Amino acid sequence: MKPPIHEPMRAIQVARELFFHKAQAPDGFLREPIIRSWQRCRQVGLSAGQRSQEVERLEQRLLAERREQHLALISHAEPVMETLYEQIRNTGSMVLLADPQGFILHALGDADFVEKAQRVALAPGASWAEESKGTNAIGTAVAEQSPVAVHGPEHYLERNAFLTCSAAPIFDPSGRITGVLDISGDYRSRHEHTLALVRMSAQIIENRLINTRFDKEIIAYFHPRPEFLGTLCEGIAVFSCTGELLAANKSALYQLCLPREALHVHSWESLFDAPLQSLILQACSDPSPTVPIYLRNGLRVFLRLRVGGGRRSAAAVFVPEGRTSPRVERSRAQQDRPLSLDALDLGDPKMRRLVERAKLIVDRDIPVLIQGESGTGKELFARALWGSGPRRHQPFIAVNCAAIPETLIESELFGYEEGAFTGARRKGHVGKIQQADGGTLFLDEIGDMPLPLQARLLRVLQERSVTPLGSSKCCPVDFFLICATHRNLHEEVAKGKFRQDLYYRIRGVRFRLPPLRERADFDRLVHALLTREHPAGASAQVSEEVMAALRRHTWPGNLRELHSVLRAAVAMAGASRLIAMEHLPEEFLEEMAADVASREVGPALGRATAETLEDLEVSVIQRVLAESGGNVSAAARRLGISRNTIYRKMAALRARNGS
Repeated sequence: MKPPIHEPMRAIQVARELFFHKAQAPDGFLREPIIRSWQRCRQVGLSAGQRSQEVERLEQRLLAERREQHLALISHAEPVMETLYEQIRNTGSMVLLADPQGFILHALGDADFVEKAQRVALAPGASWAEESKGTNAIGTAVAEQSPVAVHGPEHYLERNAFLTCSAAPIFDPSGRITGVLDISGDYRSRHEHTLALVRMSAQIIENRLINTRFDKEIIAYFHPRPEFLGTLCEGIAVFSCTGELLAANKSALYQLCLPREALHVHSWESLFDAPLQSLILQACSDPSPTVPIYLRNGLRVFLRLRVGGGRRSAAAVFVPEGRTSPRVERSRAQQDRPLSLDALDLGDPKMRRLVERAKLIVDRDIPVLIQGESGTGKELFARALWGSGPRRHQPFIAVNCAAIPETLIESELFGYEEGAFTGARRKGHVGKIQQADGGTLFLDEIGDMPLPLQARLLRVLQERSVTPLGSSKCCPVDFFLICATHRNLHEEVAKGKFRQDLYYRIRGVRFRLPPLRERADFDRLVHALLTREHPAGASAQVSEEVMAALRRHTWPGNLRELHSVLRAAVAMAGASRLIAMEHLPEEFLEEMAADVASREVGPALGRATAETLEDLEVSVIQRVLAESGGNVSAAARRLGISRNTIYRKMAALRARNGS
């Protein structure tokens, strides 16, 4: 195949010649969503050159019924559409809102373009479903379940080639498409930023749908940067009072590393590494605080909770002791399932030596300190120690010292009596240390514990007793202590950030876990993690292409990152049970592309300091494309990324160069 033609309109013309006259796939000349749409149109028997038929629209009564069905969508979309239209006024364009079947519900447009639009039924009551109107932004966005732009002759039907359209699906809080927002205009007025405007506007509508639908639930607003809370970029996730995940916007799904299909299988406990009830308690006593916490995937975010619309007390949303939802119970059951040390030995020599050492001390009352990079499986190792020891039938209580806000960690660890402070629960609260009595206490990220609490913890370890807040009664405790951290505690002691006496108290036996990039059992790890996703049935398989790409990645997030990627891929693969490249999260594929680029051109970095990583990434893609004779599929396989990523990077390059 010849190398791709970079002049956009000429490339589309070549693609039409290949597809419609030579029955060849136009790989390298069109974006993947357009190719897939053309193929769907051919399968339903559409003819690209079919003559214009009489415009068919819904009767006014039927249109009124559809508008009534989507009244909530329209009421939230109309003000957003008006704002959007003000930004494109006098450009020969119009803003359209369609339902999930492609029927236009509402339209705003420039008078000079409306007349042209009427001739192709671009008006309320008309259907722009792909099976009747061919490739178009509204119908194709519904079919692809993602934003799409269709420009000029990319439209399947020749009579629509005068249009340029950009559309984004609008998802309801349950993750289903509830509508489509579109900007359509004369193809000569095309603007590169139109699709971005549409996507942002669709997200505003989605956020409004979430915020207004739930007035009795718990809504979490979060982002890695606190200044982005309250903006379009913030993640929004809705939970029931029992901790079930009910809804999430695009930003939340991205931060949580979840595909939309996995929306209803998670709970607060499986996503956030902080106790929900303590955060509810704080939110009810002070509705405005922003607290830093960690997600289960290791991302640190700043979070603000809205509890029952901000009008309810903590007592109104607390779950009675022992009563949780089935989904949360399943999540806890999977976490609390005992794990043996032998299960961690998958063939890596370093891990095998650690396992053999751990077996020697597992039945002795010696504190254990586990160190390693974030995501290397420190909690997994701790659970294996617990599951292989004499206390495996007693509780395993895990506390992430970095995830719990500093204002809450003392009450979480030590507990409190009734009336200990404003907003305290009526019957008080048993702290994590007391809950671990007879079992195992796992203090994760102990290097992040505030200094005043280090002193209290040291006293507990010395006296083997704990005094809850607001109480004068000492409660004796007996537990196996395991601590973990990604920090160098010896250096933290030298800096005065960690108590030396506590360091020596918890450093009984030390284990340092290797990062994923240094392990020799990668393939077996992938298989083990996939089996964990389907413990009762046949686990998903990974194609050779995907496995080769996974092996090339450097995995800065270690096991946690790998598990997150595989979990998302399993959800995207669905019933096929075979994970292919298209099932991997798009964000992960982009990270892989950047990783490949930085490694391939690493020696040149010092000589090209003005060149950005994005430029280096594109240069590698261009070189591999040339070496592959312009075959995008072959280049994508070599780079370990998707074809969509290549098309997007090259389109961005053309936009920067003004072509």
